[in-house]
Amino acid sequence: MKKIKAIIMGAAGRDFHNFNVYFRKNPRYKVVAFTAAQIPDIDSRKYLGIPIYSEDRLSDLIKKYSIEEVFFSYSDISYQELMNKAGQVMAAGASFCLLGPDSTMLESKKPVIAVTAARTGCGKSPVSQKIVDFLKKKGIKAGVVRHPMPYGNLKKQVYQRFTSFSDLKKYNCTIEEREEYEPYLEKGINVYAGVDYEKILREAEKEADIILWDGGNNDFPFFRPDLYITVLDATRPGHEISYYPGEINFRMADLLIINKINDASPKNLEIIKENIRRFNPNAKVIMAKSKISADNPELIRNKRVLVVEDGPTMTHGGASFGAGYLVSRRYNAKKIIDPRPYAVGSIKETFKKYPHLKSVLPAMGYSNRQMKELEKTINRATCDTVVVGTPIDLGKLLKINKPYVRVRYSFEEIGKLKLEKILNKFLMDRAK
Repeated sequence: MKKIKAIIMGAAGRDFHNFNVYFRKNPRYKVVAFTAAQIPDIDSRKYLGIPIYSEDRLSDLIKKYSIEEVFFSYSDISYQELMNKAGQVMAAGASFCLLGPDSTMLESKKPVIAVTAARTGCGKSPVSQKIVDFLKKKGIKAGVVRHPMPYGNLKKQVYQRFTSFSDLKKYNCTIEEREEYEPYLEKGINVYAGVDYEKILREAEKEADIILWDGGNNDFPFFRPDLYITVLDATRPGHEISYYPGEINFRMADLLIINKINDASPKNLEIIKENIRRFNPNAKVIMAKSKISADNPELIRNKRVLVVEDGPTMTHGGASFGAGYLVSRRYNAKKIIDPRPYAVGSIKETFKKYPHLKSVLPAMGYSNRQMKELEKTINRATCDTVVVGTPIDLGKLLKINKPYVRVRYSFEEIGKLKLEKILNKFLMDRAK
């Protein structure tokens, strides 16, 4: 049988998973190449001998290798942009394809709770951490499996197990990885990640009573959930049905958490509620507000501040500000400075690529080089204080030459329905 020649469009995560579970042993297909987008410096590598090219070369690759099908395999993209990419692929002569949950979700031997989102930056992390705290109090051992972030040597990142902070150095973790792993390690919870999620799942099952899937961006889970939780952002109404693949999470969720209601208008909330009534009326709904605070707020009050925010949320997540900006306003900063004049190297290129960013500095740290450029950008800035809105203490990774303030955030349920009640029922149902 003649094999279908295919390309997988990715961003170092979902693309490799789709290859492993759908293409790797599939006699119908020959995957000729991967393309890379969203994340800097992840092309020019190989996965299992298959080259990874910049997505900019996609049309040429389709024609050069007579590609018949192109499979889109990354997350947090508007439907307009998604269909623009489909148009590009089809104009080059190939078919544009999407793989769904039944083709890509692995079955676990242990119960799975999945935390996903409609967009990057909705507030998944505080929800996931609250679930871990609940399970720990119950004496239930959770194994957290994090959505992939294999930005380095793919051969060395097939399977990673994090049990202590020394493992972060062992695996040469980026800022983005540390942001996700450190809060769990502080609680004594093991984290699993890497490239081969069949292997990762089976190893996690050996140690954990319950698997917690901690999703990335707005991707849908790699494991089939027994409890499917999706976090919505009350400040971005309508995004739950206008971004791929977040709408899949929105429609499939057993529980929807509308977060940041304290920052949203009644009109925005009603848009989201109407979409729930239309597209997922059977889901349970929790209303929640985002709680933010700052260490040493006196360093913000009446000061000129540089605000550093979570990188993925600000870039492909499309947000123009985050918790750091809000805290700076709350504590009456004299001025929030424009970081763009101080940017160097790839940080400068990030501002060109994402022109909506004007008042905050995204904490880009996908490589050691980029972390150095982030450090230099911060240290060049003329300000009194750096307000760090990232989930980790950047001062432990970068040598910041001026006072800095850490921002902390959590979520608080509003109303009768609480996350604890949902989790208790989940445990009772599993025990039957």
